[in-house]
Amino acid sequence: MEIEFRKKWDELLRKMAERFKMEMDLKSMLFVIGLQELGMKTDKLSKDQKLDVMHIAVCSLLEPYGHYKYIGRDKDGWPHWEVVDKLPFLNGEEQELLIRKCIVEYWEKYN
Repeated sequence: MEIEFRKKWDELLRKMAERFKMEMDLKSMLFVIGLQELGMKTDKLSKDQKLDVMHIAVCSLLEPYGHYKYIGRDKDGWPHWEVVDKLPFLNGEEQELLIRKCIVEYWEKYN
C-alpha cells in the first residue's frame, strides 16, 4: 500500500475512533457510511439489516466509478442500486484496498 494513502487511512481511522469513542476498522467504517447514506433513524437493526447497511455503503462508494446506479428508495425508505458494470475479479486484498481508497475519498468529499 502506498505510503501517502496509508497515512490518510490511518489518520481517518484515528479521527473516527475519537469521534465514536471506539476502535474503527473496515467493517465499522462501512457501517458508519451505510448509516449516513441510509439517513433514517435506526434504533434496533437485525443482523441482516446491519449487513444491508454495509451493502448500502459499498454501493454508495462504488457508484461514482460506474459500478452501481442509484434507483431510489423502497416504501420503507431503504435506498437501492442496480449493478451497471460488474467489478473485475479482485482477490481479497485487492477488494479491501479498493474499498479503503473509496472510503478515504468519500470522507475527503463529504467532510
